[in-house]
Amino acid sequence: MAATTPSTTGATHASATSAAPAATPSAAGVLRTAYQKAVAAYWDNKQQDPVNLRLGGIDGLYHHHYGIGDYDPSVLEGPEDTWDDRIIEEMHRLETAQADVLLDHLGAISPSDRLLDAGSGRGGTSFMAHQRYGCQVDGVSISEYQVGFANDQAAERGVDDRVRFHVRNMLDTGFEAGSRRAVWTNETTMYVDLFELFDEFARVLEYGGRYVCITGCYNDVTGGRSKAVSRIDEHYTCNIHPRSEYFRALAANGFVPINVIDLTAQTIPYWELRAESSVATGIEDPFLTAYREGSFHYLLIAADRI
Repeated sequence: MAATTPSTTGATHASATSAAPAATPSAAGVLRTAYQKAVAAYWDNKQQDPVNLRLGGIDGLYHHHYGIGDYDPSVLEGPEDTWDDRIIEEMHRLETAQADVLLDHLGAISPSDRLLDAGSGRGGTSFMAHQRYGCQVDGVSISEYQVGFANDQAAERGVDDRVRFHVRNMLDTGFEAGSRRAVWTNETTMYVDLFELFDEFARVLEYGGRYVCITGCYNDVTGGRSKAVSRIDEHYTCNIHPRSEYFRALAANGFVPINVIDLTAQTIPYWELRAESSVATGIEDPFLTAYREGSFHYLLIAADRI
């Protein structure tokens, strides 16, 4: 990938171009299968991915998910020399809005609670959770690079005593049973078996704890993966699940959904805007096709452990 270019509204964060520090724990022993090794390598090799770095460089919040909400059409107007910077800023606003919606569904969180960000990427949502609630947050990822980047961010923010990132497998986090008030996944469940994942979340959550998921899933009603969904799988080295499998796996592991929100219509504007940007990768058309034809849904699911 090409190196990122700083936005005119703020230089790319200092950690953005640095590799994971030498002290970052090794993924050896964490990766169980050849597929997990391939996924870890995919994310370790995206150190200069401008989709994440250009957007995160605006305010130092680096996300690994998409956005929701209508974009401001005025960003497509105005001087040509600031056209792309306006789009990048608006995309970042939409992806941060998505994280805010996820955090809105965690329920009542106190500063003494402990939270788990499963598949934490470069740490953006974890930092937002700590800022909002003042609680301890642990993030886990099988990417050594992502963990090193996120821990650098925590140190620079002065919150490394409360927000920590670990090279661990979300299917076997190693955290003590009943230790978490809430767990979330933000576009990460398509890399793992849902029954095994929710079994681990049920173990680490306290009774009555909350799990929140935002994910893309294919529509069972349309009869399997569409061509567009298959292209998304191939692009991200993932295995998108059918919508129904989330609810089967949640029920099998003692989770009761309290909110299910279809965000599909709300995420389409983000993809339309991204298609106009300099960070477009070519995957925008399959996303828009899948969403518009109804073969792919973007869901928020909030469920309580009973």
